[in-house]
Order: sequence, then C-alpha cells, then structure tokens
Amino acid sequence: MNVKLLLAALVAAPAVALAQAPNDAQIAHIVVTANQVDIDAGKLAQGKAKSKEVKDFAKQMVTDHSGVNKQAKDLAAKLKVKPEDNPTSQSLKKGGEDNVKNLKGLKGDAFDKAYVDHEVVYHQAVLDAIDKTLVPSAKNAELKDLIVKVRPAFVGHLEHAKMIQAKMK
Repeated sequence: MNVKLLLAALVAAPAVALAQAPNDAQIAHIVVTANQVDIDAGKLAQGKAKSKEVKDFAKQMVTDHSGVNKQAKDLAAKLKVKPEDNPTSQSLKKGGEDNVKNLKGLKGDAFDKAYVDHEVVYHQAVLDAIDKTLVPSAKNAELKDLIVKVRPAFVGHLEHAKMIQAKMK
C-alpha cells in the first residue's frame, strides 16, 4: 500500500469513527489503543531503523507511550472502568497493524522516512482527537485530567518527529 494512502486512511478513519461522542469506557480504550499502536511501531523501528536518531526516537516512543498506557490502565482500574472496544479504537488498531505491515517491507532510509512520516501524521491525528473529541467527551474528571496531562508529551513527540523529518528531506 502506498504510504500516502495509508497515512490518509489513518487520519480519515478515526475522524469518521469519532463522529459520535465516545463514553469514558470507550475513551479509555482509545487512549490505550493509540498508545499501543505507537509502542508497536516504535519497537519495530528500534530494531529496523538505519539512523541512530530514528532508533533513539523510537525508543523514546516506546518508553513514553508505555508510561501513558500504565497510567491509563491504572486509572481505569481505580475507577472500575472496563475499557470498551469501539469503532475508533478498532480503526486505530487496524491503522497501526497496516503501518507495521508496511514498515516491515522497507529497509534503510526508506524505512526511516516512512516511520518518521507516519509519526508526524499519527501524532497530529491523536492531538486532533484529544482536542476535538476525547477531552470534550470525557465525563470523569480524573480521566479528562490524565488526557490533558499527557497532551504536552504528544506535542513534544510531534515536534521531535517534524525535526527529524526536516533533516531527511
């Protein structure tokens, strides 16, 4: 699959799925799924990337997103909320699987570029979802606070990915 088509599908699918406001259980699942998608891609990139800078970035993605997932899972357990599968989390999971499948077929500079390009688009899509859907839809104050608290890390990831991307052109 063409990388641009894959990225377009990744961005469009969650936007369509987010048309209906998710409940807190669905939001918890979306948060966990979005982080897991980036963890999976990051783990692949740690082993496959050519550039040390891309490998280091991938390692940071695995570490940071694993930490957010732990916080989200701990909060869900505390609140006795069972994360609920939903169209948005399914779309994110499918997009993540498609991305990993695509990346597995690439090597060297082509891998690094595709991974970083995806990270830029993915983090922007997640930030859009946070701002337009997740925070406005969250009813539980602690869940909303967690999402707001981790948002700056996503901004930092986006800016870091853009910086790496700019060096690749």
